Amino acid sequence: MEPGYEKNLANFFKEMANFQEKLMKGMQNLTRVEDIDTATTAKELVYKEDKVQLFHYQPEQVKYPIPVMVVYALVNRQYMMDLQEDRSLFKNLLREGMDLYVIDWGYPSKPDKFTTMEDYIYGYMDNCVDFLRKKTGRKKINLLGVCQGGTFSAIYASLFPQKIQNLILMVAPVDFDTRDGLLNVWAKAMDVDLMVDVMGNIPGDFMNLGFLWLKPFQLILDKYVGLLDNIGDENVVRNFLRMEKWIFDSPDQAGEAFRKFVKELYRDNKLMKGEFYLGKRKIDLKNIKMPVLNIYGEQDHLVPPSCSRPFKNLVGTKDITDLNYPVGHIGMYVSGKTQRDLAPSVAKWLSERLPAPLGKKTSKKEKARTAK
Repeated sequence: MEPGYEKNLANFFKEMANFQEKLMKGMQNLTRVEDIDTATTAKELVYKEDKVQLFHYQPEQVKYPIPVMVVYALVNRQYMMDLQEDRSLFKNLLREGMDLYVIDWGYPSKPDKFTTMEDYIYGYMDNCVDFLRKKTGRKKINLLGVCQGGTFSAIYASLFPQKIQNLILMVAPVDFDTRDGLLNVWAKAMDVDLMVDVMGNIPGDFMNLGFLWLKPFQLILDKYVGLLDNIGDENVVRNFLRMEKWIFDSPDQAGEAFRKFVKELYRDNKLMKGEFYLGKRKIDLKNIKMPVLNIYGEQDHLVPPSCSRPFKNLVGTKDITDLNYPVGHIGMYVSGKTQRDLAPSVAKWLSERLPAPLGKKTSKKEKARTAK
């Protein structure tokens, strides 16, 4: 018998017993989880058109009177920004006193395969903006576009600059000609015409599979190993299930909108080149002369920094601020650092470009800036 054999065997059985105990506790945790609560921040439906809804998240005290409208991507659900009670960018923005409105794009069905980018931007987005301007009595609103919704927001702001006070982009791609991210590489090789012609709408499950294979070890294997290590902690289990619920809650993509977005932006990079048309109008990002805050993650594998940084060279405003964090795409919404810093940073940036908070006098400098 080799030296130390009995000791090693005893350690093995001890580790197995500990693992079994942890596994049993984890199974008990899983059986206690009947439903996973997400998007818990109170909201009110204020506008609806077809499947699109506009929700109002009202703070206890509105410090910044010009409303902020959030435009999320079509490919996932906006409640990533309100994932759980202690990880909610929406809640953090409300704590800063922002009057927050959020578009919910809904779930496209088969008849929606003919919905175009023009329908989304000229139609639904513009109608939500006009509704909000009428509701609040404001000529201009603030626009906060996230990921693909940021691309939509940049296009919208260039088309209707007279309606936008400030433009905030978050992990938003504008320059698609990069090899820093696999998504950009794959999109150039994708036969999007064949996909849309055969399938109509692009299934959300298909999109999900592609996103998972961008980082297969981390997103398919490693996260489940991590869960097993912490399965005895009920909070860890609940948080894991919340994230899984969001990841696999992926709407189908309206075929024609998907076709144009992939072909003309990802493949041909027409927005960056100044060759992109929406309907009959050519998009000129130099029309964006309002202040811009461009937020991106240094470790983002879906929208690499090289997709977002060039925006400052495309717009007509000199008042553009880059704000970056050492996080990935999802980390922008849920990491500890962004939970602490992001909302206050956005609030500070807006406070320097908006009328004074309610109850305070407006300085001559602020009046002059607002008049512009």
